Amino acid sequence: MLDLCLLGTGGMMPLPYRRLTSLMTRFNGSSLLIDCGEGTQVAIRERGWSFHDIDVICITHFHGDHISGLPGLLLSMGNAERTEPVTIIGPKGLEKTVNALRIIAPELPFEIRFIELTEPVCEYTLFGYRITAFKVNHRVTCYGYTINIDRAGKFDPEKAEKNNVPMRAWSRLQKGQTVEIDGVTYTRDMILGPERKGIKVTYCTDTRPVKVISEMAAGSDIFICEGMYGEDDKDNKAIEHKHMTCQEAARLAAAAAPVPDEMWLTHYSPSMVNPMEYIDSIKKIFPKSIASKDLRTVTLKFKEET
Repeated sequence: MLDLCLLGTGGMMPLPYRRLTSLMTRFNGSSLLIDCGEGTQVAIRERGWSFHDIDVICITHFHGDHISGLPGLLLSMGNAERTEPVTIIGPKGLEKTVNALRIIAPELPFEIRFIELTEPVCEYTLFGYRITAFKVNHRVTCYGYTINIDRAGKFDPEKAEKNNVPMRAWSRLQKGQTVEIDGVTYTRDMILGPERKGIKVTYCTDTRPVKVISEMAAGSDIFICEGMYGEDDKDNKAIEHKHMTCQEAARLAAAAAPVPDEMWLTHYSPSMVNPMEYIDSIKKIFPKSIASKDLRTVTLKFKEET
């Protein structure tokens, strides 16, 4: 299962009732963070989760409301006695940008490993997460992220016997290991049935609507998307600053095939005091829309096959 918390839902600047947008997930003892604006670590504390287990940090782009909380978070992780390496993923120039921010956090008890995104779509598997980064359309280079927790097929004893897999190898193969016995190599596909549906979460902020967002959101358990503006008179402003309205986000969700189970709106403009004012018009486009609030949390479980 995957724990998921939308730590903050604000864009541009933090407000007394709304922190800047950041997402945190927990899976199998490993935590992942997407974006780290001001107030992120306070939200983590308020949620009751830990800094120590954050293994991966994904940065969408290098605007302050998405990355300015990073040096403080890294210091807190160090103070939490973390010594294992931390992987940070982000657009080209990531290492230079993070090291500039680290002027106030020059000494850390752990290594930082950088993965710089240079292609329109990039995929990495880390700590049980299959992370797909996809380029979107903002004023600066910006990426969205899809997080998959893949699920292997069920153990099939008849298939194992058909492939002459020794019983003593079954347990290790089910754990994903490759086993060699008497000069013969055995792999997990020799004992497992077809892969089952896993868990999928897609996160996207700071962009104009582009087709790749719907493609990546397809089949997601949760699609978290920017809804910068809800007001009818903000369409031109969204275009000018390369953001999205809540209604545009809903149209992206509706265009996905299959559609996401839910869409959570986030990254609200400070001018949009109450996103719930616009939820009825948004739901007319995509009925499973939710106007998220800070610290919205859910535990996603694997769905049993019918």
